[in-house]
Amino acid sequence: MESKPIALVIEDNEDLNSIFSSALEAAGYKVYSAFDGAKGEQLMSEIMPSIITLDLHMPGISGDIVLKHIRADSRFKDVRVIVTTADARLADSLQFRPELVLLKPISFSQLSQLATRFAPKPAPSSSKSEE
Repeated sequence: MESKPIALVIEDNEDLNSIFSSALEAAGYKVYSAFDGAKGEQLMSEIMPSIITLDLHMPGISGDIVLKHIRADSRFKDVRVIVTTADARLADSLQFRPELVLLKPISFSQLSQLATRFAPKPAPSSSKSEE
């Protein structure tokens, strides 16, 4: 049985959280979602995502602080982070660079296509079928 890669959506807007989650599911991910930075950080202690979509302006812990924590933690060195924001100036100032910054509005198909490109490649199968 092949397991799906994990995606984490950290977005406080319920509609956008739902759209991003659906787009990532369509790209083949098992999706977890958080509506604030603190819940996102809690989930990161419980799961190992391959990709994270991260809003910058959220209640509690802001997205730029969450991004700083992600980049400071060696467990997440290979995690792809897509920052989603309407604040282009703040996105440009990020010290802890994400793989990509998407300025809102973001379409379902745009995120789904990007997530598909970022999906981890399955390891080659070394078992041969028995005859």
